Amino acid sequence: MKHKTIRGYIRYTSKKEESFDKERGREFFTLTQQSDQNLVLHAHCEIDDAPNVIRDVVLAMRPNGEPLDCSVRLSVGDQYEGSGWFRFGEDFAECEMHNHKDGRISQKLPTQGWVPWLQAHPIVGDGLLMKCYDLSKGTGKQLLENFILTSPDHRGATGPMLFEMKKMSITFHGEEEVTVGAGTFQARHFSVGDTAGSLLEEHPPYHVWVTADDDYLFLKAGAAGYMQTHYELESLEFLG
Repeated sequence: MKHKTIRGYIRYTSKKEESFDKERGREFFTLTQQSDQNLVLHAHCEIDDAPNVIRDVVLAMRPNGEPLDCSVRLSVGDQYEGSGWFRFGEDFAECEMHNHKDGRISQKLPTQGWVPWLQAHPIVGDGLLMKCYDLSKGTGKQLLENFILTSPDHRGATGPMLFEMKKMSITFHGEEEVTVGAGTFQARHFSVGDTAGSLLEEHPPYHVWVTADDDYLFLKAGAAGYMQTHYELESLEFLG
C-alpha cells in the first residue's frame, strides 16, 4: 500500500470581546499514513499572545493513536525553552530533554500497557485524540485514563517533559454538517472535560469537530471560560 499524506493550515482566533475574531496564532501540519498503517504527524505551531510560543512537533503513532515516538522543540518569548525526545513501549514511557532552566534531564516511567495517547499540544492532534473514543458504544461520555502530556501548561509552553495525566473525559455528541474555511464536511462533534485534579489548572470546556471518517481530521474547536479561543481549518490538501 502506498503512503497517504494530508497537508493543512489551522487559524487561531480569539472570542474575547476586546479582540473578537482577531488572529492570535496559526498551525501548519502534515499527516502521513504509512504503508504499515502507522501515522506520522508534523506540526509547526505559533501562538502570538505574549509571551509568544513557537512549537515544532514530530509525533509517530499507531493507527488507534497510541504513541510510538515524538520530538518537541519549544521557544517562548522568542527564546529557546527546551527540546525533548520521547519513546514508548508496552510497559514504559521515556524522555530525554534539555531546557534552559534545568539543563539535561532523563525520565522513564513504568506503565500498565501501552500509553493510550500523548498530548504534544498541536491543535490538529486534538482531532486525532478523538480516536480514543469507542464509537461502537454510541453517543455519551467515556473516560480516557493514564495518558501523557509533554507539558501540563494549557499552551504547552513548558518542558517538554513526561507529565502523567490520570483522567479526562471525552463526550461524543453525534454527527452534523460543518462548514469551515477549508470547505463543508460531515463531522463528528466531541467535547473534553473532567480535568480537575489532573492538571495544574482545570481546562475550560472544549468542543472539537472532526471529519466523520477514519482520518479524524481536525475541522474546528473552541474553548470557553477564561480562554475564549477558537481554532478553524482554513486549507486542506490531499497529496496522495
